[in-house]
Amino acid sequence: MTLDEFYGPALYRMRRAEQILRSVAQRYAEISAHDEDVRSVIYIRSRIKSPDSAKKKLHRLSLPETGETAMREIYDTVGIRIVCAFADDIYTAVDWLKEQSELVVIRQKDYCAYPKPNGYRSYHIRALVSVPDEEPVRSEIQLRTIAEDFWATLEHQMKYKKNLPHEEMIRNELKRCADEIASVDLSMQTLRDIILKSSQSTFRL
Repeated sequence: MTLDEFYGPALYRMRRAEQILRSVAQRYAEISAHDEDVRSVIYIRSRIKSPDSAKKKLHRLSLPETGETAMREIYDTVGIRIVCAFADDIYTAVDWLKEQSELVVIRQKDYCAYPKPNGYRSYHIRALVSVPDEEPVRSEIQLRTIAEDFWATLEHQMKYKKNLPHEEMIRNELKRCADEIASVDLSMQTLRDIILKSSQSTFRL
């Protein structure tokens, strides 16, 4: 089933919402870049949830598996991921995003500070995207470091594998890697702070 077949006329509004989200995220990437070598945002990815994925989620929620229901009940039918260089960049971006007129923040979940039991770390924002001359569109914004995104990519692939050999061992190893990644992110943040303070002191001299 195609996106058009599943979402129908609403797909046009969803695509406009996706474009607006990308525009907002890109605007932040540009204003937060100190120069070409120091960027807060490494990359941005967006998508409209596939019919298959939406149906699976609706099935888990015991809801009708239709595009109309997905638009009404699911927040990540339109989603964007902002991948940042350092942990502090995530919170700076979150504060900035909450002030943008195109977005109405509904809910926030800080899985960076309070990770899921499996080690998953990311910052989630549920928001309504204002679309000119249309109803707002539900969306989800995810922010994470590049290291957290690397981990989440592998974990996501494993999630949909059935009858995976050594599954418990793999899950335990993923959790260990998640903890190590968090430690590395903290160390890298500390080193960057030291470098920035050193640069500022040198400039004052």
